[in-house]
Amino acid sequence: MLELGTITAKQLKQKTGEVVKRVIAGERMAVTYRGKGIAFIVPSTQEKNAATDASGEVEHAWRDIEAALERTEPRFEGWREATE
Repeated sequence: MLELGTITAKQLKQKTGEVVKRVIAGERMAVTYRGKGIAFIVPSTQEKNAATDASGEVEHAWRDIEAALERTEPRFEGWREATE
């Protein structure tokens, strides 16, 4: 695996195209904002399984939430009653 490059948020804004080319080439980038790490930019092939798994879990959880809402009756007539 290639070394982790570091770029500030301002540099990312100014040099997005260059960063994309570096990531396509396989480089991983850490993004900092005011000296603190805030994100990683990695080639999608390295993170494909994790991203796919996470999106599948969210979709599954959302289906469960919608099903539970369909089975329940609202306790309030409207939002005003619920906030009183």
